[in-house]
Order: sequence, then structure tokens, then C-alpha cells
Amino acid sequence: MSTTPNLAAGVRTLLSAEQIAARVRELGAEITRAYEGRKLVLVCVLKGSFVFAADLARAIDLPLRVEFLGVRSYGSGTESSGVVQITHDLSKPIEGEDLLIVEDIVDTGLTIAHLLELLSTRHPRDIRVCSLLHKPSRERKKVPIHYLGFTIDDEFVVGYGLDWAETYRNLPFLGIVEGTTAATR
Repeated sequence: MSTTPNLAAGVRTLLSAEQIAARVRELGAEITRAYEGRKLVLVCVLKGSFVFAADLARAIDLPLRVEFLGVRSYGSGTESSGVVQITHDLSKPIEGEDLLIVEDIVDTGLTIAHLLELLSTRHPRDIRVCSLLHKPSRERKKVPIHYLGFTIDDEFVVGYGLDWAETYRNLPFLGIVEGTTAATR
């Protein structure tokens, strides 16, 4: 018998792996139609969106390039600091390209607003946003979300790439750690 704790123990499922997979397929089809005949650059915002971006890339039936952009606004807490720090920049120029920023969650809107402003200075042809999750109750800055997976309540979610202090990213579903509040996280 294993003494290793089960990572999913104590995590209540908010969205199942099946629900997420179905919505990612729908988003992929929608993006494929929207960008038909064009080459797309997916800008995966690290670290939280890497799982979503990988699944989304496979669901898009177009030639595309994937770039990674590391940002930090949370640190190890559950509240955005409002200060966006670039920890890893794009590897290639994006001038004249069609960009799709792939984000795990838009809550305050501050990170996406900063990224839209930053990336627009590099003169892409077009910039759109695809977010797995949106928490409108936390919004501090209105930002466009062109492609959205799910709207959720003000819960701190983990799994499917999203973490709590760098843990839980590998859960195949999105969940809420039971018995905790924002103050204890």
C-alpha cells in the first residue's frame, strides 16, 4: 500500500476533465474558423496556461507557432499584486503577426491589460485574447476576451495548469481546495 498522499484528496471538482476537453474542442473549432487562411501565433502566458495552451493548440486546425511569455503578478499568494513582471520574453519577433494570447484566468484584468499594451508596441497585425476562465466579480480593468472557456465565481481554483504555491498544476480537472479560505491560502 502506498503512503504517498493523493494530490486530488481534499480538492472539490469545479469543472471535470471531460467538461474542459469539450470546451477546448469548441474553442479550437471557433478559432480555426476565425483565422482561416491565416498563420497564427499562440502566446502562452506562463506558467498557468501551459496545459490549456497545449490542448488548445492541438484543437486548432491551422498552421501556428507557439511562443511563451512568462509573467508574474501573484507570487505565492492568492491575490494579484497588480504589478506585472515579465519573467520570460518571446523568442521571436511578432511584427505583422496575428497573435492569440492564451491565458489561464482573467480576474482583475490588470495582467491582460498590461500584456495587450506591451505586445501592441511590437506591431503585430492583430491581438486577441483566449482565456480558459473569467472571474468578472474581481474585475478592476475591463479587457476584451475574444474566446472564453468558462465564467466562474470568486473561488481560488487549482488544477489544469493553475496552482496554489506551485502545487496542483497536474490535476486533470479544475477544483477548489476544500476547508480553506482566501485568508488561509
